[in-house]
Amino acid sequence: MEEVIVAEYHADWVKQFKEEKVKIAEALQDLEASIEHIGSTAVPGLGAKPVIDIMAGIKSLSDMDQKHMDRLMAKGYEYVHKPEFPERLFFRKGKWRAGTHHLHVYELDSVNWQNQLLFRDYLRDHAEILNNYYELKKELGAKYKNDRPSYTAGKEAFIQEVISRARENRKREHHAENE
Repeated sequence: MEEVIVAEYHADWVKQFKEEKVKIAEALQDLEASIEHIGSTAVPGLGAKPVIDIMAGIKSLSDMDQKHMDRLMAKGYEYVHKPEFPERLFFRKGKWRAGTHHLHVYELDSVNWQNQLLFRDYLRDHAEILNNYYELKKELGAKYKNDRPSYTAGKEAFIQEVISRARENRKREHHAENE
């Protein structure tokens, strides 16, 4: 099993994302993909597993064909079939269990797309919640040092709570704008 390492935040993660964004945009150029930096490496000040999570939003997953897969492979991304997640396509850059970048392809504006952005943006805007999440990650990393699935599962309730809060905030803001 892969060892869970929660590293201190590193500003270089943004640079790495920007470099990969260009490559991914080239590979998916005819799909008019929207590309976002997601996950903990996208939140300044938040420690993370040093893997850059990237999300590409396209009109429909069925638009992704072999030429796109081949272009991504030429950029170093390997498709990893995950039948348990039919709402996304997943690609890894780097060796198995030692990936450096993860690319998640969703339908643009789908619930999964929105949830990723809600979570990231809420953490960026709420330092106390960011700190609570970082503490949880460190605790889980120490407890499940060699058990990544348990580490990931241990974060799920916190993540869902933050997404729920973020969604409620957005509804309130939208309601206030329309008054």
